[in-house]
Amino acid sequence: MKTGNDLPRRRFLSIIGILSAVTASGWALVPKKPRVKTVKMLTQDGKLVEVDERLIEKKRRISDKELENWINNRD
Repeated sequence: MKTGNDLPRRRFLSIIGILSAVTASGWALVPKKPRVKTVKMLTQDGKLVEVDERLIEKKRRISDKELENWINNRD
């Protein structure tokens, strides 16, 4: 049994459905910021800094002797 209120209710629900679809598609178009991977490194003066991983060319570990020379060079 239909009442006189069915038509406005259907319009309201259809408008809500359309608005939610438009909103969902709008969020899909928003560009996402790329996450920057950072590496914590120690500077020669003893400060801890975060460096963008893409800026580091060589990924190798230094020897203990190289570290001692690096620390002694700052004096």
